[in-house]
Amino acid sequence: MEYLQTQGIRLPRLGLGTYRMQGDACRAAVESALALGYRHIDTAEMYGNEEAIAAARIKREDLHVTTKVWNENLAPDAIRRAFDTSLKKLRLDTVDLYLVHWPAKNMNLPAMFETLMKLKQEGRTRAIGVANFNIALLKTVVEEIKAPIACNQIEYHAMLDQTPVRKYLAAKSIPLVAYCPLAQGRVASDETLAAIGRKHGASAAQVALKWLLDQDGVAAIPKASRRESQKANLDAQNIGLDDEDMKAIAGLPKDKRCVNPGFAPAWD
Repeated sequence: MEYLQTQGIRLPRLGLGTYRMQGDACRAAVESALALGYRHIDTAEMYGNEEAIAAARIKREDLHVTTKVWNENLAPDAIRRAFDTSLKKLRLDTVDLYLVHWPAKNMNLPAMFETLMKLKQEGRTRAIGVANFNIALLKTVVEEIKAPIACNQIEYHAMLDQTPVRKYLAAKSIPLVAYCPLAQGRVASDETLAAIGRKHGASAAQVALKWLLDQDGVAAIPKASRRESQKANLDAQNIGLDDEDMKAIAGLPKDKRCVNPGFAPAWD
């Protein structure tokens, strides 16, 4: 497993996303992934599955856990309450990474990050970060507030161009964590990706995932409930894409957004 070094933590580049996984199904998926060698589990207050992840049977020091505060709980006191609730559900003394899940229209960024940085200083989260932040918001957080964010988690895959955000993050040495890295399954039916896969004895989804993992400073958290899919995602790390492959993927349309930012501020 490869890692990204960011703000004092080692972030496994391939993790397990758990959005829309619940109860026993989520618990089984996490146990399966950990048995296969995953060491990065991504959850959130809003997912309602933190209790299921608490059942993980692995040494704490070997496991990276990310959770997130929902955008209705961004007032300082609400952040602390949400954080305490998440820790209790996860049955942990500390999390590795705590993210602002979505921006909110009337959020007080300085107050938010003062609270998040205090949680880090108290040792209750090893690192803090954001998700779904555009460049304007990132500039405020990074350049004005000077918050030590460890990542920006956004939708990113072979069918969606995120070059402006990715370049900004790279310039600041901040990792991009890609959710929906397989475009919610859409990459599986793409003929260009399938053709590249045939050349390498791999699936279209594995090609799309390796394309992400070959990029500097990018991690990915594909959701996978079945053991076969989890193993296929792990095996994608062993594919060797060549320049011809990369050129073909670069030529794909890059306008397929799976998640609507909705109430978030307009994207750059």
